[in-house]
Amino acid sequence: MAVYTHVSAEALSRFLSRYNVGDLVSAKGIAEGVENSNYLVDTTRGRFILTLYEKRVAADDLPFFMALLDHLATKGLPVPPAIPDSEGQSIQQLEGRPACLIRFLPGVSLSHPTPSQALAAGDALGQMHHAFADFTLTRPNTMGIDTWRPLFDRCGRSLDQIAPGLHDTLDRALDHVVERWPYDTLDTCAIHADLFPDNVLMRGDQVSGLIDFYFACTDIRVLDLAVTHSAWSFDATGTHHDAAIGHALFAGYERHFPLSTAERDAFPTLAAGACLRFALSRAWDWLNTPADALVTRKDPLAYLRRLAHYAPDLLPDTMKHHA
Repeated sequence: MAVYTHVSAEALSRFLSRYNVGDLVSAKGIAEGVENSNYLVDTTRGRFILTLYEKRVAADDLPFFMALLDHLATKGLPVPPAIPDSEGQSIQQLEGRPACLIRFLPGVSLSHPTPSQALAAGDALGQMHHAFADFTLTRPNTMGIDTWRPLFDRCGRSLDQIAPGLHDTLDRALDHVVERWPYDTLDTCAIHADLFPDNVLMRGDQVSGLIDFYFACTDIRVLDLAVTHSAWSFDATGTHHDAAIGHALFAGYERHFPLSTAERDAFPTLAAGACLRFALSRAWDWLNTPADALVTRKDPLAYLRRLAHYAPDLLPDTMKHHA
């Protein structure tokens, strides 16, 4: 979540008048994340999230995301579907951006999850994949393996502004992972593809919300577990790996989907791929985030350090001080 597009109180009040949610009391921009513009909105009838979809989320993809959230909500998962207005429309326009008003879910996102909380998150991920068994819509992974090399090329030698030698290190790592990627050999389904701790709301050791599905797509099912593992089982800098967190995620997930031998064999490559995906997207954002955006830039080197855990041979000695 972030704020790129600023919304005036007058414009927001007009927007809310389409809904049966009461009058605007307050609105506060949410700085976490890097994808869309988000506001925490309080009205005389409750609390909501306003999301304006920025360039990385295509307007044509929004019906897929809305249908996916409705499907999961129908299955009883704690997700925040968009609220329809008085005419039944969920997708609006506000300040020149597609926009939705979304139900607020209680709970907190964690900076330092415990193994018990990781167990619950892994269990919720498995439940979500089960719920997708009869979800028939599909969407390509717009941040999938076929996009990494083009994104790397767009970053170009500017990567070395982030860390000397980063360009060549990522170049070699891309070749390594692409060569070993398990194309068409593992189960696929709809996946979240971005289940970081800040996209899981907790109340104690229980999951109270799964949020921010705007990278959801159809891809390798266990890739979702690899993304989650890389996000949860390291500290924010990527320096410290907590094996107990990783084991707990696996244990929760395998309540629903015990991993096959092929999935276990492919997991280090999938996790290394997850590290490259986030290192590259963070690098692009680091190099291109507008100076006046209310947004927290995220360190791409934190994922270089994670890559060193999953595939230590990929980093040359000259880069290991960064990892």
